[in-house]
Amino acid sequence: MREAGVNLVSVGIFSWSRLEPEEGRFDFAWLDRVLDLLHEGGIQVDLATATASPPPWLSHQHPEMLPVLADGVRLWPGARQHYCPSSPIYRSAARRLVEAMADHYAKHPSLVMWHVGNEYGCHVPACYCDVSAAAFREWLQARYGSIEKLNEAWGTDFWSQRYGSWDEIVPPRRTPTWPNPSQQLDFLRFSSDALLECYDAEHEVLKKATPNVPVTTNFMVGFKPLDYWKWASHEDLVSLDSYPDPSDPASAMRAAMAGDLMRSLGHGRPWILMEQTSSRVNWRDVNVPKAPGQMRLWSFQAVAHGADGVMFFQWRQSRAGAEKFHSAMVPHGPVEQSTVWHDVVRLGRELGNLEPVAGAQSTASVAILFDWESWWALELPSKPSSRVRQIEQVEALYRPLFEANVAVDFAHPGDDLSQYRLVVAPSLYLVADEAAAGLVRFVQNGGALVMSFFSGIVDPSDHIRLGGYPAPFREMLGLDVVDFHPLADGEEVGLDFADGKQGRGAIWMDEIHLAGAGALATSIGRPLITSHSFGRGTAYYLGTQPDASATARLLQAAVAGAGVVPVAEVPAGVEAVRRGAARKSFLFLLNHRDAGVDVPIQEAGVNLVDGAQVHPGLMHLPPRGVAVIREGW
Repeated sequence: MREAGVNLVSVGIFSWSRLEPEEGRFDFAWLDRVLDLLHEGGIQVDLATATASPPPWLSHQHPEMLPVLADGVRLWPGARQHYCPSSPIYRSAARRLVEAMADHYAKHPSLVMWHVGNEYGCHVPACYCDVSAAAFREWLQARYGSIEKLNEAWGTDFWSQRYGSWDEIVPPRRTPTWPNPSQQLDFLRFSSDALLECYDAEHEVLKKATPNVPVTTNFMVGFKPLDYWKWASHEDLVSLDSYPDPSDPASAMRAAMAGDLMRSLGHGRPWILMEQTSSRVNWRDVNVPKAPGQMRLWSFQAVAHGADGVMFFQWRQSRAGAEKFHSAMVPHGPVEQSTVWHDVVRLGRELGNLEPVAGAQSTASVAILFDWESWWALELPSKPSSRVRQIEQVEALYRPLFEANVAVDFAHPGDDLSQYRLVVAPSLYLVADEAAAGLVRFVQNGGALVMSFFSGIVDPSDHIRLGGYPAPFREMLGLDVVDFHPLADGEEVGLDFADGKQGRGAIWMDEIHLAGAGALATSIGRPLITSHSFGRGTAYYLGTQPDASATARLLQAAVAGAGVVPVAEVPAGVEAVRRGAARKSFLFLLNHRDAGVDVPIQEAGVNLVDGAQVHPGLMHLPPRGVAVIREGW
């Protein structure tokens, strides 16, 4: 580990059956030895609470704690996360274990961070058993206060669903056809909160025993079931597990987007890349290894987007179990023959040179709105088109900003947006009154807004906002959407831009009536992409999904109009990211190409990766090469 530059290790994540081999009897001797050895070697510990996988004795004694799917199928032990989040049996046993661990290890010198659970909701994001049903009813009573208000929020007069008492309510289990969408939305909220209660119970124990030790749990990329905005506010720092597909050309963009989201969830604070693989995973149909230099490149990319730590799953490649073919820092075979091992050692050495970067934050003038509740509601069934998927809509608008090296934050629609010059709202289907008013104020006060189709359609109860689409934004956008015209699979419409350029639109087409806005693009003479001066700002509206080239041109114009400039002017395929304040910053240059490239440098500095002096002119980056230039010091 010292050879590889390891200075932090996650320990005990799936060790409950070792730590508590039978109810109430704890065995810490083996873990004491591990932590003592790590401390003697100068390595710190992120100690996990081990509650992600209950031991066999617990589910054997209490099968009622096992989770149940919407169709009534019970999930059994033999994998992991086999627990109902609302189960008092599970919660009590988990708390007992965490109390014992906190008491035993509170003063251990290696302990620098607590790791609660693991990838909450990864396999069991919701449980539909009777215990969960009772907890759901309690959650609903706290939310609505009366059965009359619940009936109003759920629109239960439709399909004769009106409830007379709380006891009549069950989770949205398998039904003859679509369950009530408002009920489904609330159950998604409840399920996220139920798992958060599990986290909070452990967090409470740990902070009482070790108030100065930070507590985290690892998030996942593009994970839908948990409202990470709410979860992140309960963490001392945000951590992420990231496994981009090396065979996917969009992986670099997606990893950058994930990093920007994690940084934004912490409101700019540095985060930790808790898990990545050194080469290949084990769970795809075909587990393609990372190309030479790709692991190093993507590790530096995480740091560029705000990570202050880069970790791996796992240290030593497993000999047994479901993840034995998942790559590790130490492979099955001899390390001296392993390219992966030598790459890991190099990365550890180079990351050690980046210590001055730790703690440096980033600034962005552009924000993309992202809301889990809107995502949930958007993708519930019975919509004009099920082809409108939230992540795809976000990626379509993030990609051109990434490729242009424009710094991007993510923001909740209800956030104060005044620090940004440009805000992008991809299919913001559900929006609260306060958030809608905030967006209108943002444009009135001089901001630029790019909003795409199917936005502002429903309120937080998933009820249509009447008065014309999109009701809260019609005046700001200067238009009325008369009707939706979803496009069939493979169907496209032509786009004629006012500047004479052509494009294509897919997935969706709005029937738009202009009410003050001007048409930037039309289709068969009908407006489809518009702009509108409103107050001191400008609101753009995309009534279709333009092709990638057209989207890039539109965002380029919006960026320029808002006075936003890229981080740096570099060749295509090179990512430029800056951490730190003006005149005392770090410029990351990441070559995602398979070939070397010369990058123009404007100011002198030092490349922290190898300590070399950097001068104005051209700097050569080899294939998948990286540089971290300390500027203005």
